Amino acid sequence: MALAIALILLVVGSLIFHFLSPWYFTPLASNWELIDFTVSITFVVTGIVFVIANLFMAYCVIRYRHRPGQKADYEPENAKLEWWLTIITSLGVAAMLAPGLAVWGDFVTVPDEAAEFEVIGQQWHWSYRFPGEDQQFGNVDIRHITEDNAFGMDPADPAGQDDVLVASPIVHLPVGQPMRAWLRSKDVLHNFAVPQFRVKMDLVPGHVSYTWFTPTVVGEYEILCEELCGMAHFAMRGRVVIDERDEFENWLSQQPTYSELETQTVDPMLGQASYGLCAACHGQQGEGMQALNAPRIAGLDNRYLERQLKYYRDGVRGTHDLDTAGAMMRPILAALPDEAAIRNVAAYIETLTTESPITSVTGNVIRGKQLYENCASCHGENGQGIWAMNAPAIAGQHDWYLVSQLKNFREGIRGSHRMDLYGDQMMMLADVLQQDGDIDDVVAYLNTLSTN
Repeated sequence: MALAIALILLVVGSLIFHFLSPWYFTPLASNWELIDFTVSITFVVTGIVFVIANLFMAYCVIRYRHRPGQKADYEPENAKLEWWLTIITSLGVAAMLAPGLAVWGDFVTVPDEAAEFEVIGQQWHWSYRFPGEDQQFGNVDIRHITEDNAFGMDPADPAGQDDVLVASPIVHLPVGQPMRAWLRSKDVLHNFAVPQFRVKMDLVPGHVSYTWFTPTVVGEYEILCEELCGMAHFAMRGRVVIDERDEFENWLSQQPTYSELETQTVDPMLGQASYGLCAACHGQQGEGMQALNAPRIAGLDNRYLERQLKYYRDGVRGTHDLDTAGAMMRPILAALPDEAAIRNVAAYIETLTTESPITSVTGNVIRGKQLYENCASCHGENGQGIWAMNAPAIAGQHDWYLVSQLKNFREGIRGSHRMDLYGDQMMMLADVLQQDGDIDDVVAYLNTLSTN
């Protein structure tokens, strides 16, 4: 009897939880309401089976419970019951599968009027490519991927010269326009998913897959990787911004083409002239000055430097109320009026060299090495930084600065801005370092790494 009561309570509790639960689909923001309809049908069919099966079991437990003097009737076959079960089960399975097959037919049939863009996945980063004025994508190949050609563009293909390359994890799309997303992976298996669009498709290495959707609501939506793609899988986030047509065209016109990036000139000598203002805090050789809260910047990758300078310029960094040191950087960017000036000064800083700073942080190096194993996936086993991961070198950096930044990430002072998706990754990973002693241990281990 207790088992029968438990089964009845299970059914009642499940129904109450289903109908009163606040957790359900995110608001739909694309044309794929058919997917919601199909999932709802599945819930209804499986829900009815769940209720009937469990209540039937409860009935059987009560009706045929043991009683003195009664003996069970053994009936090995019942053709009539088997026919009914076969027919009802077949109808239930058909009710679930038939709508899904119809939706899948629509899902793989892209409208003729659909525009195209490409989504590229890599650990742990999203980037995008749009066809240029010729509306044709240029050839790409993994053999062409280098530090200066992260998209793997074929330099010999003229069709790719006007392709628009978006190295940021944030992409803009026009509202009301059907979009085919070509999906390409540069390393392992990924999955492109936008919950509000009800789209989800794998990116398979060595293969180009696709999905399509029509954004219907202007706004910002999170892009997730819903495939276990490695240690930082959960941190592989992007964002799609749905704009009105004019706003989208304006954004797209500001993104560089492949030919523009190829012909883009960088002049470290001009950067040296602009660096004079930076030297007041960071030193003539980029060695940094703790008294001015200025870290060592000598030898940092120019792409990382460009991104951070733009973050200060655009208010992504240095605007948090508690980031007083970062706030000092923002007025300095007035001396770098355009993209070329930022590129030049970053290129000059990359040429600077200086001695490793004196260490001051102490901690448990052995434990720090264990904690650093997660960090090494992006920053490298020796803290040298990995350009493909968009992760800077951290070996040889001022240890006091590393401590302050790890605390800032952990406390949301840095990385909480909605446009700083790389900082957001660091915030999630810094949560592992719950105590100040954890940070000291990691930084003490970093102090032992060679900068060569």
